[in-house]
Amino acid sequence: MPIKRIMTKGKVPVKIYTDDIEHEAMQQLYNLSQMPFVHSHIAVMPDVHMGKGATVGSVIPTVGAIIPAAVGVDIGCGMNALRLSIKAKDLPDNLRSLRLHIESTIPVGFAMHKQDRARESTIRALSGSMHAILQKHPKLYAMQKKPYQTWIRQIGTLGGGNHFIELCLDENQDVWVMLHSGSRGIGNSIGEYFIALARRDMGRHLHHLPDKDLAYFSEGAEHYDDYLQAVAWAQDYAEANRREMMYLIVEALRKKLPKFGITKEAVNCHHNYVARERHFDAWVWVTRKGAVRAGEGELGIIPGSMGAKSYIVRGKGNPQSFCSSSHGAGRRMSRNAAKQQFSERHAEEQTAGVECRKDKGILDELPGAYKDIDAVMANQSDLVEVVHTLKQVLCIKG
Repeated sequence: MPIKRIMTKGKVPVKIYTDDIEHEAMQQLYNLSQMPFVHSHIAVMPDVHMGKGATVGSVIPTVGAIIPAAVGVDIGCGMNALRLSIKAKDLPDNLRSLRLHIESTIPVGFAMHKQDRARESTIRALSGSMHAILQKHPKLYAMQKKPYQTWIRQIGTLGGGNHFIELCLDENQDVWVMLHSGSRGIGNSIGEYFIALARRDMGRHLHHLPDKDLAYFSEGAEHYDDYLQAVAWAQDYAEANRREMMYLIVEALRKKLPKFGITKEAVNCHHNYVARERHFDAWVWVTRKGAVRAGEGELGIIPGSMGAKSYIVRGKGNPQSFCSSSHGAGRRMSRNAAKQQFSERHAEEQTAGVECRKDKGILDELPGAYKDIDAVMANQSDLVEVVHTLKQVLCIKG
């Protein structure tokens, strides 16, 4: 479907692909639209909701400046999906032991591997540039306890919040592994450090901004290039983290499923990142805050929530969205509101047919806390086409 709403009271228009948007998110978008370096317009995906730093579901093109808080602290957060060669009939009737086996393989929450599990080539590729960043910014080094050991041992780990590992079935009863994770503790430290640095660097000019979260680095400023180097590293780290986690999951499944095999990786994509791209006759920094790149023919992953459908999609390259689509269903409730409203009984009901934890620890991730993924997909038919529809049968939450 086409753009549903256009806000025009800022310096640039805000083009919104849904009518389902709360007042707080609209205010955030208005604040953002007042920034003088936004190019052409801001595109807002149908899973939009209020976020920390910037609106989740926003696509922000900028010229000559970049806003660290718009990228946020889970730099490079994204998805990985892999189709296996087995069918639903090849899975055991009871998936509990398989879930527990994967959980014993992949640390979740704040946990990390007890020893280095990432392949040496991955560690080597990341180490040099990380050393250069930490040497130049010793305060960033101090934010992490044993930073070299920590970031290496967190490669191949899930994290917390809305991050997950799932086994899914598609419309052909093929089995998929799908996971959602980001740049872990080191990405969080990089985000927090440079957000604070942008506010400090703006100094007395900070109060002129509509929101202090919109503190930015201008091209040519002292820390502009440093931030771009650090955020690029964190995005590479997040991609490597998902790749190494998928490798460990595949090895774990191989031990449990005798007919196990793989076909090919569908995609490993960021949905919380910044990239240099050309749009509307200019080279810009595109910040996708909870949005997937959906260039023409590009594959992406749009997950629903626990117990809901997810989608492998192909982009249509729509220029009005800056070749982007939603990154998921989008939250309808805050985490606290969901915990207050839902109980373990709701967890049982809303995740029926899914092998997962059904305790108080997942109440803020239940489908009822999210928008309807079918409505989200209907609102972005101009942006993507569905290639595969996935339904999870096993879910591990961070």
